[in-house]
Amino acid sequence: MHELSLEFLHLGNVVTVVTPDPDQTESVTFSDLEGIQVIRFRSGKIKNVSKPIRLFNEILLSFRALRALSPWLKKNPHDLIVFYSPTIFWSGLVRYLKAIWNSHSYLILRDFFPQWVIDNGIIGNHSILAYLFRFFERRLYRIADCIGIQSPANLKWFKETYESSLNTQLLYNWASPLEKNKNQFSINIREKYNLQNKIIFFYGGNIGQAQDMKNLLILAERMLVFPNVCFLFLGAGDEFELVKDTISTKNLSNSLLFGSVSQSEFTSILSQVDVGLFTLHPRHKTHNFPGKILGYMQVGIPILGAVNLGNDLKNVLEAENAGLVCVAGDHDNLFKNAQTMLDPETRTKMGENAKKLLESTFSVATTVHKILSTTKNESGDKN
Repeated sequence: MHELSLEFLHLGNVVTVVTPDPDQTESVTFSDLEGIQVIRFRSGKIKNVSKPIRLFNEILLSFRALRALSPWLKKNPHDLIVFYSPTIFWSGLVRYLKAIWNSHSYLILRDFFPQWVIDNGIIGNHSILAYLFRFFERRLYRIADCIGIQSPANLKWFKETYESSLNTQLLYNWASPLEKNKNQFSINIREKYNLQNKIIFFYGGNIGQAQDMKNLLILAERMLVFPNVCFLFLGAGDEFELVKDTISTKNLSNSLLFGSVSQSEFTSILSQVDVGLFTLHPRHKTHNFPGKILGYMQVGIPILGAVNLGNDLKNVLEAENAGLVCVAGDHDNLFKNAQTMLDPETRTKMGENAKKLLESTFSVATTVHKILSTTKNESGDKN
């Protein structure tokens, strides 16, 4: 969202970002980030808390935002509202903004919630929670003038599943290239953890049920036969303890686990690894493109992963020789693909192709152009 905001700014727009902050004591704070006005309102925690508490706090997001920001919002109209899902609970705020500003609204839709928790058996398809979530989900979709969906397969699935009257378009994830600077690391993981001669397979991001981390833990166990390989897991989520316990009980001496870090530390670590990992749960019916693969493309490293059946991310990556992808649960092919990544020439070539793929297909400039193309006025003087 930072990169997206900067691209809007560079086109001459006035950009404001509204975001919840569970850690601040004030009801609302204002700050400037590289020319972007950032407004934070006090909210309850929605990360690393129990599911009932998270649900309660997410349902209240729009209410808490309006309670803290209504006076400011009335005095500062904007022409375009860009909002992001998940979470599915922004419809109250967006509805209010459209009413007072008469503005165009654009929903960037990534995970289909609650579909993925139903697919994974976390809640029942006809449970009270499913009906509650679908109520808020449909409210969110109907308040959007246009919905950007991240892959061709997901776009097709969405059109077949929801009302045909909803206005949709294909909107890939986005990122800007980063240059590796091997002489300037805020944290040198190779020196700190004695990994100087290791090939580092890196997973960074949400460590949760949607990812099915067992895929990568089984791979790490099988890769113990290669003493020059290390697996580095970094992030937070409801399978963090599973990963931690598995590393301990399986004695995965080739694996390290870290909690979440700042964006600058994350980028620093990303610049030092050799292979980027991702995994999706095999029971997913939708076909997401995990945002973490963009980070891997940014620094030009090859991508190794597992997807649910039918996910067209496999075709996108392999067509450009930017990575190797198998179906989740196919542990033999994942192990075979990981062995291919041990060759330094293969990693170099795939890494270069990954960066080219980012520039050609997943650029932030293309993303902003597509969003603005859905509005009545695509000129750069919008607020």
